[in-house]
Order: sequence, then C-alpha cells, then structure tokens
Amino acid sequence: MKNLKGNTFILLLITACVLYFVLKDDFGNIVSNLYKADIKLLLVGLLLTILYWFFKSLALYNITKNYKNIPRREIFKQVTITQFFHGVTPFASGGQPMQVYMLTKSGIKLTHSTNIIVQNFFLYQMALITHGVIAVSLNFFMNYIPANSFLRNLTILGFTINALVGLVLIFVSFSEKFNSFVVNNLITFFSKIKLVKKKDKSIKKWKAKISEFHESAVILRKNKGLIVKGYLYNMIGLLCYYLTPLFVIYALGINISPIIVYVCCAYVSIIGSFVPIPGGSGGIEYSFLQFFGYFITGSILPAILILWRSITYYFAILAGGILFTTFKGEVKE
Repeated sequence: MKNLKGNTFILLLITACVLYFVLKDDFGNIVSNLYKADIKLLLVGLLLTILYWFFKSLALYNITKNYKNIPRREIFKQVTITQFFHGVTPFASGGQPMQVYMLTKSGIKLTHSTNIIVQNFFLYQMALITHGVIAVSLNFFMNYIPANSFLRNLTILGFTINALVGLVLIFVSFSEKFNSFVVNNLITFFSKIKLVKKKDKSIKKWKAKISEFHESAVILRKNKGLIVKGYLYNMIGLLCYYLTPLFVIYALGINISPIIVYVCCAYVSIIGSFVPIPGGSGGIEYSFLQFFGYFITGSILPAILILWRSITYYFAILAGGILFTTFKGEVKE
C-alpha cells in the first residue's frame, strides 16, 4: 500500500511510452482500425476476461468454504479486487497478500487465510504448467513460431522455470523434515558467503513458510475432490484468458486459428512473468507484437494489441480499483 502511488505512476509512465512507440509509425491507420472494430465481438472478449475471474473465484471459493461459508459473489468481488493489486505491483506480487487480507477481514483466521491462498496458488500453478505443456507441445509439432526465435527460447526457459517451481511445490508438500534440512544448509551456506546477514532469523522465517505450505498440501492431499475441482476451474479460467485475443482479432476482421492464438497468448503470458514492472508492461506488448506478428501484419496488429490490453489489463485495474473502494469489513480474531 505504501508503494501503490509510486507503482501507479510508473505504470502510467510506461503505458504512455508503450503507446507512443506502438502508435508513432502509423497513428492514423491504427486509430482508424480501432474505430472499425466490431463491438459485439469485443464484448465477447470482455466476457471471456470476466469468466477468467469467475472461474478463479470458483477455485478460491472451493477451498474457502471448508473454513467459512463466504458467499460466492463476495469471493468473486475479492478476486476482481486482486486483479488491481496484481496489475499495479511488480511480478504481480501484491495480489496474494491482498487476498489474505481480504479473507481475514471476512472473518477467517490469518493462519487459515494464508493456508487457503497457498492451496489456491498450488492448484493455479498446476493448471498453468499444464497449459504450458500443451502450448509448447502444440508449437513443437505445428512449428507456428520459428525455432530460432529468441523469444521462443526465452518462453521455453520460462516454462521450464515454472515447471520446476511446480515440482518443488510438490516435493515440499511431501517432506517437511527434508526441506527444513535443505533450508538450514542453504541459509548456512549463504550466510558464509555474506548473502544472508541474519542467519537464525532467516532460517526461522523460511521454516515457517515451509510449515505453512506443508500444512496446506496435507489438507489438499486428504481431499481429492477439492484438488480436482480447483484444478479444473483454473484450467477453464486460463483457457478463457488465452482465447480472449481471438475475439479481438475477429472483431477487426482477421481470420486466424484458435490454436495459434492459444499458443501465442500462452507464450506472451510466460514472457510477461519475467518483466519486473507492474503488469509486465513493455515486455508483454513487445512479445505480443513479436509472436502475433508471424501471422498478422500492418496497422491492424497494434490496434489488436491496444484493444486486448484494454480489455484484459486496464479494464481489470479499473474494475478492481473501483471495487476496492467499496470493500468493507472488520477483522475477526
């Protein structure tokens, strides 16, 4: 919250720069294409974005109801607010702490709120990895994006990192003692080479994080139905998000394969996760133009980018910010 104004200023500044570079070479034609867009198809794209939030909220509600029966509409509101904090913080780092805060304000104990968000993150990460496997496999067999593309190689690296994170999460969930042993030795090593200053404090902090995650994972393993539902909700939600550009492209009269759009959008999302700027601004726009540039050329492509970002990012910030001003409640111990 302390950095919110600064991050928002950075976001606006970068947005202005991005728009300048996107529009400067063919301003007239790009604006003309924006006016020609089919509003009905754009609304379908907007609906897919809202469905993405909706299925994310179902995944969260699926876990939350085991602790307290918070209405679905309230969870959906919280997920929408989270989009604002994802959008205005580097690496989307503000979203999960905000979710913990809102669940706590809704009457769930802090420790339980933390467990809920950890469980939800685990299931979301599994869905994200699955979609990554599908996108990389489709591109491997169909060769939509050239093998020598720098961004393609960077995307595969990003996917590999996400997959390793998933494997680490699974491993941590099964062996708390072993992971405590690893943490002890790693922090001891880092303290010897002066990368960690307060060894004991760091060990205590990381052991607490491992304990929280392990506890959350144990709850998940005991409830197979919760895993399946949460995983499927996140899978469907991400599919809605990855297909949003399809209807923006259709709105401008371009015919393109849904599979190509799915692969390109999945790749753009992975690249965006590398950019340490609120909303991945700059990196997402650049990668979008590069990946979709293999299939769409001319002034229509920048118009598609502007409409897509307006729907999936700026609208999300606006909707989340407005709802945040209406969020109320008392912290219940």
